Amino acid sequence: MPQFDFAHVFWPQVAWLAVFFAVLYFGVVRLTLPKLGKVMGEREDKISGDLSAAKVAKDAADEVDARYHADMNASREDARKAIADAKAKAAKASEKSLAKATASAEAELAEAEARIAAAVDAAQGALRDAAAESAQAIVAKLTGGEPTLDAAKASVAAHF
Repeated sequence: MPQFDFAHVFWPQVAWLAVFFAVLYFGVVRLTLPKLGKVMGEREDKISGDLSAAKVAKDAADEVDARYHADMNASREDARKAIADAKAKAAKASEKSLAKATASAEAELAEAEARIAAAVDAAQGALRDAAAESAQAIVAKLTGGEPTLDAAKASVAAHF
């Protein structure tokens, strides 16, 4: 087999190896590596562009988020103020209603007290009249002489 005859074929095989190595090496270096370098450069530029665009988008999103939170906080504060105002208005309305109800109740109480005082005066008057008539009858039974009703009323009024 000629492949195993190393004494006669070694130098020609080394020469052919050198020729093919040079062709492949320079073919790869001259043809493939520039294209590969160009593709890698474009990819690196694309990646760095995408990263910068992503950073810009993130900054914009952070700004929108900050505005959103600021608006939400402002809305919450406005809602708190509105609730406080509504509570204050309700308290004022409640105080007015309470004041009206109190005034009405006090007027009714004063009227009732006046009626009670009139009833007490009437009852006391009736009691005095009854006491005067009873005193007149008692004096008439005890002494035999009947005092006048006016004298009996004056005596009862002096002791009441």
